[in-house]
Amino acid sequence: MDAVRAWTSFVENGDDVEHRVRPEILRSWTRSSVIRPDVTHAPLADEADTADYWRHSPLQVAVERVEEDLRRTAEDGDLVIAITDPDTRILWTYGGRVMRRRAETVNFVPGGRWDDQSVGTNALDLANRDDVPSMVFSAEHYAEVVHNWVCWAAPVHDPVTGARLGVVDLSTTWDRTHPIGLATARVMARLIETALPAGAVAGRRDEPSAPGLVMTLLGTAESWLDGQRLLLNRRQTEILALLALHPEGLSLEQLHAAVYGDQAVTFSTLKAEVSHLRHAIGGQLASRPYRLLMPVATDVEQVLSLLRRGRVGAAVDAYGGDLMPGTNSPALTELAEYVAVALREALLGQPEPDAVLRYSELAPYDTEVVEAALRVLAGHQHPVVPLLKARLAAAR
Repeated sequence: MDAVRAWTSFVENGDDVEHRVRPEILRSWTRSSVIRPDVTHAPLADEADTADYWRHSPLQVAVERVEEDLRRTAEDGDLVIAITDPDTRILWTYGGRVMRRRAETVNFVPGGRWDDQSVGTNALDLANRDDVPSMVFSAEHYAEVVHNWVCWAAPVHDPVTGARLGVVDLSTTWDRTHPIGLATARVMARLIETALPAGAVAGRRDEPSAPGLVMTLLGTAESWLDGQRLLLNRRQTEILALLALHPEGLSLEQLHAAVYGDQAVTFSTLKAEVSHLRHAIGGQLASRPYRLLMPVATDVEQVLSLLRRGRVGAAVDAYGGDLMPGTNSPALTELAEYVAVALREALLGQPEPDAVLRYSELAPYDTEVVEAALRVLAGHQHPVVPLLKARLAAAR
């Protein structure tokens, strides 16, 4: 395994591994050199101070509001989920049966200090330090005790001021790694952000959370309203997605065409679906035109916004896969094609190696993008080159 060999070369022999690991990993390994790689657990901060910080943190309010969703995610994926402060001190955790015990043995618990100079390279520190979603896999961790872990973390921000409040991290054993792990961490971060009390940074906890709809449509289809997961059927999710993507509203005729195309479905059927949806979202759906009455955020708009700004790597990070796979809504099918082509063309024009590698996990048979990246890397000893060549070979 390349990561293990690079870790051994760096830690045991002091070799230069600049072109064998990701730049952010190497920077963190260098910072981590102040500790021993055989450290067995993270140091613990003062218990009373940690509890007091959590008690007065807006994150505590948000986690309480979405705790059921966080716990379900941990249990379904046998993960341990952690929330940290901006200094990467863990404030709250919840774990599935297996990971809970593993976490306790290394002080992956409230009070655990998981900055890289305390316990070595990990995703929590990278997400906090670089303010971007981060993954650390197996021997990319500096401390050998967590070489059998994979961690995905995403920063949590105050949605009004943009201030970073900490990170949410999902960790499990490396053999359970999944290509949507990082996307799931981003979704959890957005979920927590929507549940924050108003004036989070100022600490005003007496005001209710601003209402809002968060929809994940790329690779999966999940919806949260005011921090609560919505239980909708497929058609209701499609209607909600179309309204979320058309904030100006849609007439009955426009919505019917977007949902059903030329299918022989009556307007009455659509009206019934809209009525059920209106009830599910607490009446926050106007008529004439049909329009949502709450703030809306979707990962589709996030990806397109990042592409408009030329942030191709970040757009790939936010892209979880095809938009609502299997949908028979002509409007959503067309949008799915638009987003996929826009991302692909952006990568062909700007084939960032790490972004192409992440994209290839979602589109393993798109050899043209991989070939474009390899042409750019010709003659360079970049660590992703062997992985891209392997991906290319597997696709042929």
